[in-house]
Amino acid sequence: MPLERVRESMKIGVLSGGGDCAGINAVIRGVVRRATSFGMEVVGIRRGWAGLLESDFSPLTYDDVADALAIGGTLLLTSRTNPLRKEGGAELVMKNAHDMGLDALVPIGGEDTLGVAHGLAERGLKVVGVPKTIDNDLSETDVTFGFDSAINVAVEAIDRMRTTGASHERVMVVEVMGRDAGWIATHAGMAGGAHVILVPEEPVNIDEVCDAIVARRQRGKNFSLVVVAEGARVAVQSGQVTAAETLDQFGHPKLGGIGQLLAKEIEKRTNLETREVVLGHILRGGSPSAYDRVLSTRLGVAAVDAVRRGESDVMVALKGNRIVTVGLEDAIRPKKLDAELLAVARIFT
Repeated sequence: MPLERVRESMKIGVLSGGGDCAGINAVIRGVVRRATSFGMEVVGIRRGWAGLLESDFSPLTYDDVADALAIGGTLLLTSRTNPLRKEGGAELVMKNAHDMGLDALVPIGGEDTLGVAHGLAERGLKVVGVPKTIDNDLSETDVTFGFDSAINVAVEAIDRMRTTGASHERVMVVEVMGRDAGWIATHAGMAGGAHVILVPEEPVNIDEVCDAIVARRQRGKNFSLVVVAEGARVAVQSGQVTAAETLDQFGHPKLGGIGQLLAKEIEKRTNLETREVVLGHILRGGSPSAYDRVLSTRLGVAAVDAVRRGESDVMVALKGNRIVTVGLEDAIRPKKLDAELLAVARIFT
C-alpha cells in the first residue's frame, strides 16, 4: 500500500561519491521531490564524504532540482574521499551529521561510497544507500543506474570504429571502463558486433587473440574489432595495466593503457595495422538514457520511503521489475560478470 502523505519534520542529507555517471541528478531529484511532498527537509552535501568532513552543505528545494532530470554529472559535485581512512574521520562525520540535524543520509555511490556508508551505519548513522556505478558490479541489484547510458555511448563509438576499421583494413582495439568486472565490455562488445571481447574475469592470452584475428583475415574479412575492459589482465604484463603508481583513498590504482599495450602486441605479432581508442570518461558524461532516468527516479523515491519506514544500513535495489531494500553489507560485495552471458557473446566472435 502507498505511504500516506503526512507532514513530517525530518531532515535528510543526500550526497554523491566516487565517479560521476549519468542519472545521479535524476536520483537527487527523486529524493527531493518525494521528501518535500511529505514536508521533509533535504540538504545537499557537496563533494561526497568530503562535504560531511567539512560541513559543506546547503538546502535542496523543489525548484533546485526542477530541471535536473536530463542533466549528466552531479549538481552536488563528487570526490573519492574516504573518511574511514582519516584519523578521527568517522567521528567527525558523525558529529557533523548530528550538528546538521540529519535524521538520515542517502549516499549515492558504488562499493567504495556505500562501504563507507555501511561503516557509518554500524556507528549509528541512519543510512539508505542508492547504487551508482557504470560498471554494474554491485551485488544484490540486477542493474545499476548509469550502466545503460554508458553502454549506449560505447556502442555508438564502437559502431564508428567498425566503419573506419573496415575502410582502412585495420585492427581496432577499443578500451572501455571495467576495473574488476567486464559488464561494459561484454554488453558493448556484443551489441557492437566485436570479434574479440576481453574482460577482467578471464586472463588474456595474446597469442589466442592474434590467432583469432589472423583466422578472420584468412576467411576473407578485412578488419577486426577488439573490445577490452581496462582491468583485463594480460600475460605479458604482471597484473592490471596502470596509468599511475599512486592509489586513491580506497586503495585503487589509476588504470589505463591496456588498449595501447594490446594494439602494440597485435601489430607486432600479426603485422596488421592496429589502432587503439580509449573511451574512458566519455562513458560517464552526458545525459542519461530514458531507462536510466526512470530507474534513477524510482531509486530516489524508494530511498525516501525506506527512510520513512525507519530502515537503515540498507540499499535500494532493482530486483526484476520491483525496487526493494537489501542489506548494505551484502550489497557492496562485487558482482562478477555472468559467465553465461559472456559465453553467449562469444558465439558471435
